Amino acid sequence: MLHTQPLKSNRDFQRLYRRGKSAAHPALVTYVAKNRLGYNRLGLTASKKIGNAVQRNRARRIIRQAYLEAEPDLACGYDLVLVARTRTVFLKSTDLVPVLRGQAKKLGVWAGSANG
Repeated sequence: MLHTQPLKSNRDFQRLYRRGKSAAHPALVTYVAKNRLGYNRLGLTASKKIGNAVQRNRARRIIRQAYLEAEPDLACGYDLVLVARTRTVFLKSTDLVPVLRGQAKKLGVWAGSANG
């Protein structure tokens, strides 16, 4: 990941859930807040509602790959939490990129190229 660090602490996740802006889709929920750093921090979550450990790990892998494809067009200086939903397991990362792009535009994080 170019300009992205992992978001690991529970305190940061809770701050985003409470104070961050969010956008929902049947396949993905995105929470965003500014972090006053020069880089993005990314957190991925998949609850037990998604399925067993294999399905939760697959959902996180799909989301991570979609983020990697969209990352060059995202603005820097934000904390992002991407939450998997039950439909995420059945998608491919290429199906999730347009969803992530639309949510990033809605939340004001998309600084993409002219063709994006």
